[in-house]
Amino acid sequence: MPFFYFDPMYMLAIAPAMLLAMWAQWRVHSSFAAASQEPAPLTGAAAARHILDSAGATDVEIESVPGQLTDHYDPQTKVLRLSQNVYGSRSLAAVGIAAHEAGHALQDHQGYSMMTIRNAAVGVANFGSGFGLIVFMIGLAMALKPVAWLGIALFGATVFFQLVNLPVEIDASNRAKAQLVDLGIVPSGSMSSVNNVLNAAAWTYVAGTLQSVLTLLYYASYLTGGSSSDSEQ
Repeated sequence: MPFFYFDPMYMLAIAPAMLLAMWAQWRVHSSFAAASQEPAPLTGAAAARHILDSAGATDVEIESVPGQLTDHYDPQTKVLRLSQNVYGSRSLAAVGIAAHEAGHALQDHQGYSMMTIRNAAVGVANFGSGFGLIVFMIGLAMALKPVAWLGIALFGATVFFQLVNLPVEIDASNRAKAQLVDLGIVPSGSMSSVNNVLNAAAWTYVAGTLQSVLTLLYYASYLTGGSSSDSEQ
């Protein structure tokens, strides 16, 4: 049996997701660079603080972290972490990214059900992502179909997480756009640049979800359609 992980057919199967991911990453960096040149009345940190306090999420702390676009919200510690070029920058790009992460904090604060499901699935998804395909390959190598299917099931947890995460990310962006306008942080006439940044970021999550789904389908089809032909070789 060939070590099919490098099978060209696999690369062909996930090619649409890979192309979408490359395009989305280009959109993120280009739109962020353009929006970084447009001034905003508040820094990213101040905008996030204003959004959180206005919604009553005063217990959420905001910290600066190193790196570029390493921004994230940690629901375990109730800390919103912003990259250095977002935390202290007075640009539309900075307030847009900061508002998006604040949107996640508001989801947590307000008990948004999809975020609760996502948070509960993180551990299993991480395990499935790291070991699912390994278990699958071991099952194939040893001709143990139940083990191979176990690997697919483990990786399926990652796909489930991605499918839940996508609407969570889109909802956070929608919350960010509404709060920036409602609180007067960004005039409605200047929101196009913010929209470009957040919409581009959303496409990266779409690409990631698509790649996970296509990977799962490929391995499942390999097991159901390819196992019989492999056994004859």
